[in-house]
Amino acid sequence: MRFYATTPIYYVNDLPHIGHIYSTVVGDALTRFHRLIGDPTRFLTGTDEHGQKIEKAAAEQNLRPIELADRVVARYGELWKMYDIANDDFIRTTEPRHRQGVTALISKIEAAGDFYTARHEGWYCSGCEIFYTEKELDSEKRCPIHGTVCTWESEENVFFRLSKYAEPLLRHIEAHPGFIRPETRRAEVVSFIRGGLNDLSVSRTKLQWGIPFPNHPGHVVYVWLDALANYITALGFGAEDDRLYREFWVDPESRRVHLIGKDILRFHAVYWPAFLLSAGLPLPTTVWAHGWWLRDGKKISKSVGGIVRPDELAATFGPDAVRYFLLREMAFGQDASFSDEAFLVRYNADLANDLGNTVSRVAALCRQSFGSAPTVPCGVNEIHTAYRPLRKEWREAMEELAFHRALEAVWKLLSQINGYVVSREPWKIRKEEGASDRLQRILYGAAEGVRLAAVLLSPFLPATSRKIFETLGLPPRDPDEHDLRWGGLVLGAPLPESPALFPRADIAAYLKGEQSPMEDKPTPPPAASVPAPAATPEAPRVETTQAVSPATSDARIGIEEFQKVRLVTAKVLTAERVPKSNKLMKLQVDLGTEQRQIVAGIAARYEPEALVGRNVVIVANLKPAKLMGVESNGMVLAATVGEAGEPSLLEVASDVPPGSRVK
Repeated sequence: MRFYATTPIYYVNDLPHIGHIYSTVVGDALTRFHRLIGDPTRFLTGTDEHGQKIEKAAAEQNLRPIELADRVVARYGELWKMYDIANDDFIRTTEPRHRQGVTALISKIEAAGDFYTARHEGWYCSGCEIFYTEKELDSEKRCPIHGTVCTWESEENVFFRLSKYAEPLLRHIEAHPGFIRPETRRAEVVSFIRGGLNDLSVSRTKLQWGIPFPNHPGHVVYVWLDALANYITALGFGAEDDRLYREFWVDPESRRVHLIGKDILRFHAVYWPAFLLSAGLPLPTTVWAHGWWLRDGKKISKSVGGIVRPDELAATFGPDAVRYFLLREMAFGQDASFSDEAFLVRYNADLANDLGNTVSRVAALCRQSFGSAPTVPCGVNEIHTAYRPLRKEWREAMEELAFHRALEAVWKLLSQINGYVVSREPWKIRKEEGASDRLQRILYGAAEGVRLAAVLLSPFLPATSRKIFETLGLPPRDPDEHDLRWGGLVLGAPLPESPALFPRADIAAYLKGEQSPMEDKPTPPPAASVPAPAATPEAPRVETTQAVSPATSDARIGIEEFQKVRLVTAKVLTAERVPKSNKLMKLQVDLGTEQRQIVAGIAARYEPEALVGRNVVIVANLKPAKLMGVESNGMVLAATVGEAGEPSLLEVASDVPPGSRVK
């Protein structure tokens, strides 16, 4: 099956924002997925450079329209490169190939007798570049999209007989349930058509910046007839060499998907298919309308405001972090809110902790055990068994454009890998057996699971996927369908020391606008005087990392005193032994909103690598203390067991977020 995906083409009246990058990242992820599973694929994006908005914006900057367009298009090119967008083509509506294709489309519509000339009067929004009816506007004649007041305009235009295609459109929508998605948008379009279609003005005489309308001197092509044609002009429609057009648009086996925002649904699901029906050309397979990104309850857009600049976010956190948030946070088809807090929480919890720690943990275990990747493969194990249904879940979600669900499947695989490592305790096997075949097979299973997770992540986080390949001793490349199979790890490959995939962000510093939001050092906890937890003769005594006098079973405290103790969950990020100490371990832990350094007396029982990724309980509001010259900002809770009084960490389930209050 050939797969063709397009984004909207973007106006060049201003620089791109997060809404533009979202549509493009969605298209990139979707087409990377289809390439990965072996489909011949084509991905188109581009810019809409004609119309009143561009003419006006250029005049305000004392530029010719083409000069403004060239400037903004260059910015798009930089941004697409930054975000690793693998588009096959970039169409500009000022290109000769586009003008040639638009002229050919108009010729076919004219041959069908679907153009006529008449005077057009109505309420016009320059932002949308369309006329609205009275019933679509409020009492002040404000645009329903932009909120700006529309102007009454009157001019002689070329009209397209849109009303002629109401019934054919309804029949097509009925016969093809997947033509408009999601279902709510399909119902919206059906309702709009059944309400009656008015013929559509498709030329302008008060505008100079556009394609001259064939056979109508003084008229330029209405921007939407011009712009919508890009989906076929970029494939060579109207050109002598139209091979791509025939392969990706005409071939009945091709799948043609338009990815758009819901505010331009009418143009893509009513006007565009009506033009195609008139011209006798195939219709798109699916028009997929996604929701809006909101900030402070309002749509993020150049005309409305609330801009989030994707280049600024990428410069600080890396483009893959932004790609992940956009694809994970929005259920495709629904609205979603962008906030700095939500972005940073996902960055730390999902990327720095879950993904980054899993990769670094498994790679470190292999390096420490063998100095390379494992040299003995393993067949079926828990990870392999879990992978097969999760791969199916991932694929089905991608086919439905449910990107958040596809990512959930990958995170289930990461959880399976972590659970496998914890349950097998390879650090103990290494201590007892050295680099035995059993240890080789265990770590092969973990490393191969990480490799497969990188493959499933490649449509979403392409640069990170390549980095994970490199961490595992593989060439840093984009995977193909063969990489989806178990057994792709290279035996005995050298494993380089690799930096953290996603260095943790200091949320408080970023929100305060400090220069570097990445954490360099732990944040000291608030000072407080805290009594030691009590122990009873019947239960193991609770130990802490700092010297305290245990209370007796009679030393009861009131609820007011107990409430002074702030117990929270924390995820262990790194662990290392304190030099010259047999008992002390230095931990870096995540509390959700900050990172802490804690010294714990657990080194006699636990290997450092066995602690990474664990969810523990800590006392978070102790005064800092120094143990063996190392500062500790809290206490880890553990029970002592056996005659030797070995510490046993108190743990909570892995899905409990760091920083959760323990009561």
